[in-house]
Amino acid sequence: MSSYSGADIIVLEGLEAVRKRPGMYIGGTGKPGLHHLLWEIVDNGVDEAVNGHADCIEVTLHKDAASVTVQDNGRGIPVDPHPQKKIPALEVILTTLHSGGKFEGDQYVTSGGLHGVGASVVNALSKELVARVKRGGTTYEQRFQRGRPASALVDLNKRTRLTGTSIYFAPDPQIFDSVAFDASQIRAQLEIKAYLNRGLRIIFRDENQGEEVEFVHEGGIVDYLGHLIQGEGVFPVHPEIFSIQQDTFENAVRLEVALQWTESTRECVKSYVNGIPTNDGGTHEQGYKDAVRTAVRSWMDTHNAIPRGVEVTSEDIREGLFAVINMFMSEPQFQGQTKDKLNNPSARSLVSGTVRVALEQFLNSHPSASDAIGTRVLQAARARQASRAAAKSVRAKARQRRRLMLPGKLADCSSMDPTVGELFIVEGDSAGGSAKQGRDRKTQAVLPLRGKVLNAEQATTQKLRNNTELSNVVQALGCGMGDNLEPDKLRYHKVILLMDADSDGHHIATLMLTFFYRYMRPLIDQGHIYIAEPPLYRLDAGKETYWALDEEEKSRIERRLRRKNSRIKIEVQRFKGLGEMMPQTLKETTLDPARRRILQVTIPEKTRTETTIAGLMGRDSSVRYRFIMENARKAEDLDV
Repeated sequence: MSSYSGADIIVLEGLEAVRKRPGMYIGGTGKPGLHHLLWEIVDNGVDEAVNGHADCIEVTLHKDAASVTVQDNGRGIPVDPHPQKKIPALEVILTTLHSGGKFEGDQYVTSGGLHGVGASVVNALSKELVARVKRGGTTYEQRFQRGRPASALVDLNKRTRLTGTSIYFAPDPQIFDSVAFDASQIRAQLEIKAYLNRGLRIIFRDENQGEEVEFVHEGGIVDYLGHLIQGEGVFPVHPEIFSIQQDTFENAVRLEVALQWTESTRECVKSYVNGIPTNDGGTHEQGYKDAVRTAVRSWMDTHNAIPRGVEVTSEDIREGLFAVINMFMSEPQFQGQTKDKLNNPSARSLVSGTVRVALEQFLNSHPSASDAIGTRVLQAARARQASRAAAKSVRAKARQRRRLMLPGKLADCSSMDPTVGELFIVEGDSAGGSAKQGRDRKTQAVLPLRGKVLNAEQATTQKLRNNTELSNVVQALGCGMGDNLEPDKLRYHKVILLMDADSDGHHIATLMLTFFYRYMRPLIDQGHIYIAEPPLYRLDAGKETYWALDEEEKSRIERRLRRKNSRIKIEVQRFKGLGEMMPQTLKETTLDPARRRILQVTIPEKTRTETTIAGLMGRDSSVRYRFIMENARKAEDLDV
């Protein structure tokens, strides 16, 4: 037994923790995490603008698409020596977690970054970062590599009357799955920031495409709401947009809300705090929902607008409602560094009270709009009740048809339509966990297998029924097995074997195919059984990524790339197993129907298939011995 002592305790100093566990700070190393770096720097410029110190932000995506420069005309990051650290304040901010000017309210009344880790995290996860500051009549520069100073702060002897900060950074390919930025995503997000900050000029340059675009939206979130509705392709049910802007200066809070009901069957809410998108909502969004429910219900009760027998729920009231919530707070409390959810308890009551009063006044002063809204709400309520009655009948039949005990490890899909359902039978809990995170929860179910299953060609029927892993498969499929098989009760019309691309994975797939062949043969005949082909290699060449199933395909891709460019640098990563893949990578390569590669299992020659399975999987080992001896010389590379 190995010892466990104080010598085994590792202390990560400075920014080492960020590089060791980037997901704790930016959510992951995929595309969202990569772009999170950019938003951290952009939001620093937005904070300057919100607090009245800047009116322009410029974002440049360079030709390599793997580096960005963000420049604002704010006050410029301080460069004078820090009184405690005795080094320039710029260096402190970029190399020290929890440092900055946003912890107290003296410099920033409102801010999107209050944890003091944004700029330093970007520095830690960049192979190179260059900071330029215009301040005090001159221009200063300092360079960094992977979070560490690569030069001292230098005065460039460029005199200027302007102020501001410019940050160039190139994300580290050692950290991220890919360092290629998405220009269209950047453009869309920058336009949203211009909507949220009325009058702020944001310029985006894409050097790769030679394009430049400027965003300025004087109409603010009202213009944004119109943009959302138009993009959805639906029509409003009332022409007047409800909007409110209220400033509560004593609490350093500004609230902006715009909303409009449409003919859409879904609700769309975009909420922000200090310019940061709160994708998971939070207390401010809950306050908005409280206000809408109370105001509309009050109007309908006052005008006897709800017929007898019609039940109106909060969901009926908000169906088709598009809204933008933009809140500025002095001390927002976010859930996690990625700031996806607001936790301030006071925000709920503040938003609820403010919006409710204003919305009630709007409904009472716009009779044509309130009548249209009331009609829309009743339409949603009646449709829901009719759908619920029909669904109740369908569910009763479905429960009768699908009455079974599902295995505990099964992560089922939400759809009850077997024609769109897919079951991934996955090798191992680790790969199963990644598959569960990367799947489409509506149509894709995941069942992890633990180890190798029984050989159905040698085991008795009773042993197979008692085997936990195979029993879980049978229960998940819901159609029985052997003489009790009822294919019309199959719960998923695609059953996909997802195993590692190695000898163990092939063995498990073979064992599963043997079981299906002997005890669920009609599922193969009807085309329900598939084998997934996960990649064994990832190849990054410049801005392009390629996936190879095996060594042969990897070599073929490398040859093709080198024919195009003999000097191209190709980085190759070999996956040891599915459990090594990030959920997003597994989704992109193996789960997404638009991009994955799967093979449908068929039986072209029944006699030969019967002979092969009986010989290679049966009890007579002499058949396997002859097969190995006859084919041994053909095997150039055995993965054992």
